[in-house]
Amino acid sequence: MTAAMDRTYGEGARAGAAHPDNVVSMRDQGTDEVSERLLASAARLSRNAMTEIDWSAPMDPTKYGCSPEWSSLYGTAYWDELTEEQRISVTRHEFASIMNIGIWFEMILQEMVIRDQYLGAYHSPEFQFALTEVADECRHSIMFAKASEKMVGTSYKPTKKVGRLGKLFKRTAKNEVAYAGILVAEEVLDVFQRGCMRDDRVLPFIRTVNEIHVLEESRHMKFAREEVRESMEGVGWARRQFSALYVSLGAYFIVTSLVQKQAFADAGLDADRAMAEMRSNSHFQSMIRSSCAHLMEFLDEVGLLTKPAMYYYRKANML
Repeated sequence: MTAAMDRTYGEGARAGAAHPDNVVSMRDQGTDEVSERLLASAARLSRNAMTEIDWSAPMDPTKYGCSPEWSSLYGTAYWDELTEEQRISVTRHEFASIMNIGIWFEMILQEMVIRDQYLGAYHSPEFQFALTEVADECRHSIMFAKASEKMVGTSYKPTKKVGRLGKLFKRTAKNEVAYAGILVAEEVLDVFQRGCMRDDRVLPFIRTVNEIHVLEESRHMKFAREEVRESMEGVGWARRQFSALYVSLGAYFIVTSLVQKQAFADAGLDADRAMAEMRSNSHFQSMIRSSCAHLMEFLDEVGLLTKPAMYYYRKANML
């Protein structure tokens, strides 16, 4: 799977190629070339969790919801006090929370992409892949919902405040802000899932969920990067500063919402203590930073890693 993804996504867009009739810009040609490759990849490599996973199979009580090292409590005094059964339970509830926050943001993503393509060039590969991405995200959200139902039987949502901010973001985020926001959510989850999808200690159906999401989100992240690059061409100082800050604020609220307090309570832990330990957990902070390394490099490359933005990335332990 990794080799296939590397072949599919490893190329950069040939943005400098000349167009024969000079009607379509070099930038547009580069975007269309990327979109055409991603459309071909989607037709070749897409997977269906509804048929691939046996949702009725019993769960092994000895298997985790995510790799223990990716638990927000791993390395804390509280983690050391937990029994093996409690550790398994908390990882299942933590990953259910992460999947549910993923659903929340994927719904925002779908609305932003559809709005962006509302009066687009319907014949273009860019438009066709954008709708393919929306279809993928719908399937991912259903997959996460099924996995959460099976693993813990409940849902987790962001706080009311963050939910309201999410509504504001999806109504106002455009161009580089919208697509960089997509990258923030997907890059963090991508590294987390890569770290868990081949771990035999994790529930087999959760490993499959991770594999499917990693494979298909690789296409989405490639598309989002091209959209950000295109949007940032010729952008002035003021817009760049505003966009960078807006993306960083969105990133802060997404990343700090991944593990909800209720998940700890549902796992039978002291939720207040668990939240306090998570917030001061240097190991978990290091894992978050490592998962954001490529994202930070990309934002710096396109001019979206400004000093004000860096403040919020550091506050969220992303930098």
